[in-house]
Amino acid sequence: MKSITVHGVSEEAAKLIRKRAKGEGRSVNKVMKELIDRSLGLDPRKKDNRQEFADFCGIWTAEEAKSFLEAIGDLERIDESDWR
Repeated sequence: MKSITVHGVSEEAAKLIRKRAKGEGRSVNKVMKELIDRSLGLDPRKKDNRQEFADFCGIWTAEEAKSFLEAIGDLERIDESDWR
């Protein structure tokens, strides 16, 4: 793994990085590596698994959506007598 030196980090940024490292019980180096990876979209913890659920949600044709809304139409009406 390569080492990179970053010059001219603002005092505010350095303070926040040290605070985060201390709060998480990690080294400044580990926090910096995580921040760099995440900012570049390399965060291994953030797996995009939406496609695995494509069969279950959000993929309706216009006709299917219309049919569903018609089927639940009764649920949209409020019966005032239920609230007395």
